[in-house]
Amino acid sequence: MCGIAGLAGTAPDREVLEKMAAAIAHRGPDSEGFLVDNQAGLAFRRLSIIDVAGGNQPIFNEEESAAIILNGEIYNHHELRKGLVQRGHRFRTRSDVEAVLHLWEERGEECLRDLRGMFALAIWNRKDRSLFLARDRVGKKPLYYSRLPGGGIVFGSEIKAILQHPDVKREPDLNALDQFLILQYVPSPMTAFRGVERIPPAHWLRWRDGRIQISRYWRLEYEEKLQAPEEELKDELLRLLREAVAIRLESEVPLGAFLSGGIDSSAVVAFAAEASSQPLKTFSIGFQPSSFDESKYARMVADQFATDHHELVVDAGAPELIDDIVWHYDQPFGDSSAIPSFHVARITRPHVTVVLNGDGGDESFAGYGRYQLARYQDYFRLPERIRLGLQAIARPVLRHL
Repeated sequence: MCGIAGLAGTAPDREVLEKMAAAIAHRGPDSEGFLVDNQAGLAFRRLSIIDVAGGNQPIFNEEESAAIILNGEIYNHHELRKGLVQRGHRFRTRSDVEAVLHLWEERGEECLRDLRGMFALAIWNRKDRSLFLARDRVGKKPLYYSRLPGGGIVFGSEIKAILQHPDVKREPDLNALDQFLILQYVPSPMTAFRGVERIPPAHWLRWRDGRIQISRYWRLEYEEKLQAPEEELKDELLRLLREAVAIRLESEVPLGAFLSGGIDSSAVVAFAAEASSQPLKTFSIGFQPSSFDESKYARMVADQFATDHHELVVDAGAPELIDDIVWHYDQPFGDSSAIPSFHVARITRPHVTVVLNGDGGDESFAGYGRYQLARYQDYFRLPERIRLGLQAIARPVLRHL
């Protein structure tokens, strides 16, 4: 995890850029980098994973007419680099980020279609004095922005970086908070702060001469894609899962995996252990009281795949992380899983720099029974009068439960 921030359309203040970088220093404890240009500035905090020695950012193209900062990882950068070199591009580093910049030189925003990875990126183009921002397909990496007086723009990986700019007001957005009370999160492009917006997943933003253009470059397609016997589909699914895990194992620093004992994280651990030459480091937490504790299942998986397993038992009701969670999430977030996630991350960091997890598995494979209700949603669309009548009948009954 790294952190990016910056601004365009206004004279950059080095002190402001440094404050923005300091606000997200936890995202990149290894180093920092800055670009202070005429009417633009970039700030970067780095967590070194690939090309530890030479991959500091910002990274420039050959003629230094463009610079990039990127939070994330591009899994197919080796293939992209090979083609770019064949087409005459010259590389200064072994970083995956540099491949993105050269690809952008060739294809502009269309380069995003070729990227396989998770990313939030910013490219400053000195030739036409434009800023290009983009976010990965499913929004694994965050990216926020705010319009400045006079037509400028300020952006950052976290809202707290943007709030370091003196022209960004710290005012709550009551409409966003209303959405949070309904959904338990603030939906894109809104944020809990008035005037601060989130670039939605699978979108890019271009700023130039005070004007902002936003466009979507990818969307999930729901139609049937494969027609084959069930056994062939099972084999193809396993092949894709193995490949998805394997391409995420490139790292010059220690790597491990979160292990809850559920199907999603257990599958990731199984494939990672299969592809690793050394015992995979795994991390899980147990809870007191034991009715919340699923650590025994994690231990079973760890034993099955001979991992180097680490476990911490915590009090399920302990409130000591609340202040940290509020600080890191920037805005209201109603998922209680944030608490165990913070616990397991804290026991993990002394051992490894990079971890894999099973996030997204439940959404992709309908991991909870409630997802099955989507099949029957049409049956629950009752006329308003009937719904109001049922509510009137149910209300006094519920009061006595």
